[in-house]
Amino acid sequence: MSVTLSRRELGTALAAGSANAKQSRPNLVFVFSDQQSYDMLGSSGNRQIITPQLDAFARESVRFRHCVANSPLCTPYRGVLLSGQHPLRNGALENDIQMLPGQGKYFGEVLRKAGYQTGYIGKWHLYGGNRVRPIPAGEYRYGFDGTFLSNNCTVVFDENRAYYWDEKGQRQRYGDWEPYAQTRQAEEFIDRQGEDPFALFLSWHPPHNWAPVNPPAKGPEDQYGAPEDMLRLYDPEAIRVRGNCENTASHRRVYRGHMAMCSSLDQAFGQLMKKLAAKGLADNTIVVFTSDHGDTLLSHGFKHNKMRPEAESIRVPLLVRFPRALRPRTSDLLVGTLDLMPTLLGLMGLTVPGTCEGQNLAEAIRTGADNTVESVPLFLLNLDWRGVYTRRHTYAFDTSRPGGDALYRNAYFQTPEHVRWNCLYDRQRDQWELRNMYGESEAARTQQRLHEQSLAWMKKFGDSGFSYDSVLQAAMSPQDLALRKSGKYFQQRSGILLGQPAALLAAGGG
Repeated sequence: MSVTLSRRELGTALAAGSANAKQSRPNLVFVFSDQQSYDMLGSSGNRQIITPQLDAFARESVRFRHCVANSPLCTPYRGVLLSGQHPLRNGALENDIQMLPGQGKYFGEVLRKAGYQTGYIGKWHLYGGNRVRPIPAGEYRYGFDGTFLSNNCTVVFDENRAYYWDEKGQRQRYGDWEPYAQTRQAEEFIDRQGEDPFALFLSWHPPHNWAPVNPPAKGPEDQYGAPEDMLRLYDPEAIRVRGNCENTASHRRVYRGHMAMCSSLDQAFGQLMKKLAAKGLADNTIVVFTSDHGDTLLSHGFKHNKMRPEAESIRVPLLVRFPRALRPRTSDLLVGTLDLMPTLLGLMGLTVPGTCEGQNLAEAIRTGADNTVESVPLFLLNLDWRGVYTRRHTYAFDTSRPGGDALYRNAYFQTPEHVRWNCLYDRQRDQWELRNMYGESEAARTQQRLHEQSLAWMKKFGDSGFSYDSVLQAAMSPQDLALRKSGKYFQQRSGILLGQPAALLAAGGG
């Protein structure tokens, strides 16, 4: 028996089908902190940090033991995350250099084209040049047009100074601990959503070291402030520092402030999860928690918080909850920043752009195929080192050229000496990476194998081990190069490149 529908009935049926299709497509909530190492969660085995909300979330999630920041610095990480491309392609070479436009191929742009309502709240750090300015609507928001509330990049989180730029380009003070206020903005974004699927990125700046003013910071121990109720959770005399950090009162204060900031993020994360549950959205929302890179927290005596190949700098938490499709478990799958965009698009059932240079690991995550990836590439172009991370080893080598590459290093490290990055660690035998086996005869075969893997990754990215000076000479304007040499580089440069570094290097024979 055939059934003939009236035009009105047919229209109603089509509309219902369209609404059901929209509702079946998962939402995405991507939450990331700044400078939070893998070991700074209770669910990672840290028994002194207080993160009950994230620990409960971890029990409902796929918990990745080996998520690595391919390039452990703020702007390069964010560029890789939102473009799916190596810095030689997207231009986000180092902090305060502007990422190139995406031409419709970046994460937010793909989501927008697929009908998602996009939102971005929090730290941005992709616009380049002067940090104290709003991000204009258009191609430099890379697809996050629906809601965009950011302060670009500041290092002040307290209620008296933390602020954001509104859609009119006016600076608005939060009047609260920054992550708490940003989380409320995220909740308001969720409240505004209708039947279309949505994708929200929430970028918290803590637990990054910052600059409290009462009293003014005098040393590292004064650069890790937090709300008083969070600080009271920790007794500085009882703090246990990492096994590769000197146990001093000053260092314990650093750890106390850092962990107190992590606890404040935990509270904020719990509030956000309550909002999703109250709206009935938890089952059909992919929720991700991770961080852009770690914080060395004075491990190995390092004066700088990141940019190193050691685990405290590159290894970060990654928790992914998707009740509709993923069973909670602990995963040994290797995941790098480059893999996040293609993998999440894969989990969402969306087409991955051919410009993505990472792997779509969605099927490996669904099926538990944790041996899918052998190694993850490591690279920090602005400090001239490359390497790989495997389940057992970390390897990095210095790619600098004799007599060159001093321009950036002298300006940043205030030293005429080259910083050497050559390292080989066996993390299975040496948890705290206290023995650098680089150049040891008994590790020669392992070092050769890891070096060959590093070179294979570099070939994939079109990276011949370019010195950073040569990259800048090819891609940066003469005016910005002059500012770099003048010592005013960080404050006054435009941050705008002449084009894609890889293409410019190829054209110039670099």
